[in-house]
Amino acid sequence: MPPNVLLVLTDQERHDLTAPDGPHVRTPNVDRIAGEGMRFDRAYTPIGICSSARASLLSGLYPHAHGMLNNCHDPDAILENFPEEIPTFGEVLAENGYRNSYAGKWHVGRDQTPADFGFEYLGGGDGAHAAADEDFFDHQREHGVDPESIELTDAIYHENNPDKPICATAEIPVEATRAYYIAEKTIDRLEALDAADEPFFHRTDFVGPHHPYVVPEPYASMYDPDEIEPWASFAETFEGKPRVQENYRRYRGVDHLSWDEWAEAISNYFGFMTLIDDQLGRILDAAEGIENLVVVKTADHGDFAGGHRLFNKGPMMYEATYRIPLAIRWPGVVEPGSTCDAPVSLLDLMPTFLDLAGTSAPEPVHGRSIRPLLEGRRPDDWPDAVFAQYHGDEFGLYSQRMLRTERYKYVYNVPDVDELYDLREDPHELDNRIDAPDYESVRAALRERLVARMESTGDPNAVWARQALLDGDRPTDGGNAEDTRRDLPDDTLSDAKTGDT
Repeated sequence: MPPNVLLVLTDQERHDLTAPDGPHVRTPNVDRIAGEGMRFDRAYTPIGICSSARASLLSGLYPHAHGMLNNCHDPDAILENFPEEIPTFGEVLAENGYRNSYAGKWHVGRDQTPADFGFEYLGGGDGAHAAADEDFFDHQREHGVDPESIELTDAIYHENNPDKPICATAEIPVEATRAYYIAEKTIDRLEALDAADEPFFHRTDFVGPHHPYVVPEPYASMYDPDEIEPWASFAETFEGKPRVQENYRRYRGVDHLSWDEWAEAISNYFGFMTLIDDQLGRILDAAEGIENLVVVKTADHGDFAGGHRLFNKGPMMYEATYRIPLAIRWPGVVEPGSTCDAPVSLLDLMPTFLDLAGTSAPEPVHGRSIRPLLEGRRPDDWPDAVFAQYHGDEFGLYSQRMLRTERYKYVYNVPDVDELYDLREDPHELDNRIDAPDYESVRAALRERLVARMESTGDPNAVWARQALLDGDRPTDGGNAEDTRRDLPDDTLSDAKTGDT
């Protein structure tokens, strides 16, 4: 029988929260999955916005192909619902004998639920982008909480949105949180599925650690703000960067925040992550004894949380929002405690799940199964780079494309100056090298690869990208060239040119 699968997705979790060299956030249960399985060091989302990333996870397609370019709940949504004619892994698994279930956040269609895509939906919602979940509210009342009058303390607010906090302490018991409730739904289902004859796929989507970072005690005071060191990228000056970045800082209403205030918010963000990790531990305990179970833990995308002096996400393709956590445990197949440095994308999970089920992904699909990597094999033709895109959010449309190799990142900002980062020399992406003379050949090679990837995936913007990046004379006025010259080693171009994307 093919393996059972448990997928746990967090919402807006930075990759470094659970990285071995990241901040000291207590996540023993994510560490447990990685310690008993494989941690992926170079996992990326295909797009840094919720609905679009989740639609790519379902379909294995980049957003330009599935059409859900921005969040489905906003008034300017390009698509309010996911196109029903596009195959998703839930539907294909169901057709191949899997019993699928789903608890928690959905956010891939206003009028749709997971039940429309091959899952039995157990509820959980997220309170903002789904119909009111009366079952959850009843759960809160059972724990002595009136969902209409939860007291918040120690709140920090956006300068331009005084009704919605960035962070706060919720005066409720842990058992009344949505994270605990979603874990309860998952545990109930796992206990029922363990006795089933057919293989199962269960997906749990936590609503966090997405802002507002509102958590109860003991998580609200678990991390001392005075002990949280500033992100290295907090040194951001925005010099030589696209103007949209500083604009977004103001739009988000966080340009007034000092590091001390950010540290207060980040302490709650860390606490939120540990709250979720504790619920993950309860789920893993319930899953003990289930035979042939693959456990996948990842996130839809990251969160700035003060990185680059920014908040939330947007048209800024930095590591904080595009690099994601990914750990997979598969007893008997995956080497315990192993690390994979091959670049992978969130949309690779769709064909992976179908591969585990013994079936192929329907064409077209842009992802590829990572099963060989799980088995300790890296195919010779495995790409050495990842590709991502962005199309806009509640502040309007803004087209971006990104190519990330091991050393370099090129960001094509259609309406603004492009970005080029040498991540070996500048791991925190503070120095835009787009106009540095010493990087001229690197820039040209990355542009060639970026356009080629756009063309190979049917990106409708490819024709304009070729004209702008290859055939035209796109300006490179991101900074002062005389101030950014340096001697580069002989291998400067090797990473920019190698491999297919």
